[in-house]
This record gives sequence, C-alpha cells and structure tokens, in this order.
Amino acid sequence: MRFSVNIPNFGAFADARTVASVATAAEEAGWDGLFLWDHVVHEKSARRTFGEPWMLLTAAALATSRIKLGAMVTPVARRRPHQLARQVSTLDQMSGGRVIFGAGLGAPVADEFGSFGEPTDKVALAEMLDEGLDLLDRYWSGEAVNHDGKHYRVDDVALLPTPVQRPRVPVWVAGYWPNRRPMRRAAQWDGVFPLFRSANHGYAPPVGEVRDLVAYVREHRADDKPFDVVVGGTSPTDPAAARDLIAPLAEAGATWWDERRHIDEPGLDELAPILRRIEQGPPRW
Repeated sequence: MRFSVNIPNFGAFADARTVASVATAAEEAGWDGLFLWDHVVHEKSARRTFGEPWMLLTAAALATSRIKLGAMVTPVARRRPHQLARQVSTLDQMSGGRVIFGAGLGAPVADEFGSFGEPTDKVALAEMLDEGLDLLDRYWSGEAVNHDGKHYRVDDVALLPTPVQRPRVPVWVAGYWPNRRPMRRAAQWDGVFPLFRSANHGYAPPVGEVRDLVAYVREHRADDKPFDVVVGGTSPTDPAAARDLIAPLAEAGATWWDERRHIDEPGLDELAPILRRIEQGPPRW
C-alpha cells in the first residue's frame, strides 16, 4: 500500500508557492504522492479562487525529488489532447518521471462545461475521453500520429520529447462504482481512481464494494501487469485505528490510500488543517 495526499486546486491551494510548500512537507513526512483536483470553476456559484493545476504541479515538481504527482482527475474532453500531451510530457521530464495521469469525464458538467458553451452530453464526453486517451498514448510514443476520428483530427504530428516514463505515463481512470462502463475503460489502462456512490469524497468505501470492483476490473484486464486501485478517505492517526480501517481495503485489492478531507466539512480548501495532517505522516501500524 502506498499513501498520497489529495488537495483541491482552489482556495489556499490556488497559489503555486503554497502547493510547493505542501509538496515539500508531504515528501519530508514520508507520503508517496500528491494529487490535485483539476477544476475550472467546480460549483461556479461558490465564486472560489482557482489555480491552473499543471502550473501548480510544476511548482510541486520543482520543490520535490521523490513523490509522485498528478491531477485527479483531468477531464480530457475539456482539453485539447495535443496540448495536454505536451503538458504532461513536460512535467514528466521536469520531475524525472514522477507523473501519474488521472483521467475522467469531469463534473459538474453544467458548470464546468456548459458555462463555456462546451458539450454537455455525457455520451459525447465519454467518446471524447476514449478518443483523447488513445491520442495521448500515441503522442507519448514519440511516433508520428495520423488520426481522423469523430472528435479529433491529426495530420502527421510527432510530439517530442516523450515522457521519461516508458512506454507511457501511468494512466489512472476515474469513475463511479458500481457503474460498469468506467471500470471497463479503466481496465484498459494502468489503474482506477474510483468514487463510490455509497461513500462521498473523504469517506472510506465499504470493503465489500472494493473487493467487487477489483474482481470486476480483473475480469476485464487483457493481461496481468501491475494495476493500481486507489481508494481514500480521512484516516485516523492512531496506528491501531488506521490498521482497522485501511488493512482490510488493502486485502481487498487496494494499492493506494489517498488521504482526503470530507467534502462536506469546513476546511476543505484551508491550508492549516491539511498541512497539520500531512506533517503527521501517512497511516502507520
């Protein structure tokens, strides 16, 4: 089991210097990864201050040398795949091969897409996600890409340099369990970053559901290569309590614990409580 910290890209964390200091604290405290949200407005009525996640991750990369970094998750349909491929490759080069790419449909669709006149049909967004992921994989190969698809067209383009990691940056795909289609999509890549309808952001999922999800993904994997399953919540700092919470999830097949604050509690985007938990270090038993 590996351990990451999950923070939004708004509020206190819209500032690149703050994110750099958080990343440094996480690395020094023994965490294995730092993951940021990728939102433009999230719920636009809240009128929050946001930072661009790839610029924030650049600051984190320059301040650290070991921890994994990524956006959890990036709505591929909201970005142009060639620009996204370039951003991820640049960050992977800069960090010495420490990027994990998290991809999903994105939400809330009305605020994040509709507000800007972008498509809001979830079928179309799913098509753009699948086509976009395929293009990212091909761009990261360094080979010339020709593509004439439903949503994207590419005419003989090779994007160099490639990421440090080969054959590509690891791709984790998000989706809600028990929805099957996102899990089948994730099974084609390197990991799954599931949310659970039975457990909101910041709440640990039921062990039985994690076990069912892992079994379903394994059924749809084409090979037995390593595959990451990322679950998360708010963990206790008491070692015995942490073991009781997280060890059964690891036994069910989870490979990462992602530390997250409850989405419905105050302080979600405040530095002090999150930094305090980071400095206490990852769950130990």
